[in-house]
Amino acid sequence: MSDIKDILIIGGGINGTGIARDAAGRGLSVVLCEQGDLAGATSSASTKMVHGGLRYLEYNEFALVREALAERERLLTIAPHLVTPLRLILPHNADMRPALMIRAGLWLYDHLGGRSSLPRSGALRLGQCVEAQTLAQPRGRAFAYSDARTDDARMVVANAMDAAEHGAHIAVGTTVTACTRKDGFWQVKTRDINGEARTWQARALVNAAGPWVDAMDACTKAKAVSHMRLVKGSHIVLPKLFDGPRGFLFQNADRRVLFALPYQGKFTLFGTTDTPFTGNPYDAKLDDAERKYLLDALNVFFAKKTTKDDIIWSYSGVRALFGDEELDASKLSREYHLDLSGEQDGAPVLTVLGGKITTFRALAEKAVDKIAPRLGNTAPHWTGTTALPGGDVPDGLAAFDAQIAAQYPFLPDALRDRLVHAYGTRITGILGKAKSLRGLGKHYGGGLYQKELDYLIKHEWAKSAEDVLWRRSKLGLFLSKAEQDALKKSF
Repeated sequence: MSDIKDILIIGGGINGTGIARDAAGRGLSVVLCEQGDLAGATSSASTKMVHGGLRYLEYNEFALVREALAERERLLTIAPHLVTPLRLILPHNADMRPALMIRAGLWLYDHLGGRSSLPRSGALRLGQCVEAQTLAQPRGRAFAYSDARTDDARMVVANAMDAAEHGAHIAVGTTVTACTRKDGFWQVKTRDINGEARTWQARALVNAAGPWVDAMDACTKAKAVSHMRLVKGSHIVLPKLFDGPRGFLFQNADRRVLFALPYQGKFTLFGTTDTPFTGNPYDAKLDDAERKYLLDALNVFFAKKTTKDDIIWSYSGVRALFGDEELDASKLSREYHLDLSGEQDGAPVLTVLGGKITTFRALAEKAVDKIAPRLGNTAPHWTGTTALPGGDVPDGLAAFDAQIAAQYPFLPDALRDRLVHAYGTRITGILGKAKSLRGLGKHYGGGLYQKELDYLIKHEWAKSAEDVLWRRSKLGLFLSKAEQDALKKSF
């Protein structure tokens, strides 16, 4: 039996780690249990964007868009290495939506979230866009607007790191097997990947298990998930389909929207789907119907025909959304719901439903606002103005990048760019006093050196080659199979 914690959090995705960070920073004692790896499921399977959700305006979800746009601005400030501006081109299709409707929506999008550091929307001609040269219809009217891109899994890790640095215990590879109330506390039994069992005591419980929230709901007997829907979203990665720094938002024939985004320098990311899901979320993968849907759309938008053989990588994530059974999966809201119950028993449980990566910080703040008073904690909000680990670059990321280039002139530009965006100011924990690439130790391929691997294992809970290649980085796209196999031997 361990000492009594204020809060035990189930789930190491973006919501769980965000709540852990907020709570620990307010002085609450926190333990977070994640059955697999941090961001091991849904939180590493997003469209890699921090955005307000332009399409949600069509469903009159103005409050959601307003909050998301405000959070986009905050994340650009507190995590400038992980969240960077992205300009998007929206080719106009009069059969889908009239130009006046799009103009009105973009005007709202520019103003709804308050002050923004990003350029406002405007009209343009596709013929003047380098990105449009490979489109099936490279001429015509279009609009451009601003959003931001992110590395979703690294955002999760950054929150976990900050939580740990504020005293939280992050238990990766730890499954909750039972939870019961006793004498005003939660008794939570866990088992780690080595088979070691442990019982924790906590004054409050947070169920942030994402697509597993229903299983944990049964464990806690909170009965909070009656309106939960599981929806799978799949993406595909292909060789670069277009040049230029901007991405596309396309209007598909079924009135859904699809993103085509520059990805990792050499690729294009395309998605996403919205399909109802049943089964184990860990088993979610691109199915034949989704593959056909995405390829059919690509072959409408781009001149060069794409086949399944062109797909380099695909990934799928299962979202636990809140909504009625009658609604089409693509129309379910990304709004979140926080259900607090069990207060009469002296050991509350907060169940987290829904949400999106853009609004995780606001969700976490509201979650802790619900729990903290029950624990006698009145500490003020802090996460909206405090940099995430690596984000403390007062003169901006460009100036910091120039500083690193001067300090470590031996770094190739592509490697330096990746490390700066992945680690921000924590980059010195990897590079140290190295004077050459040889000083970074063994090279595993794709720009992965021993010093970075050691850092990921020591500071970021990486326990396998997959953790490193597909979550802490996307170097799995660059390492050969032989190089990946060699890396596996290091664990």
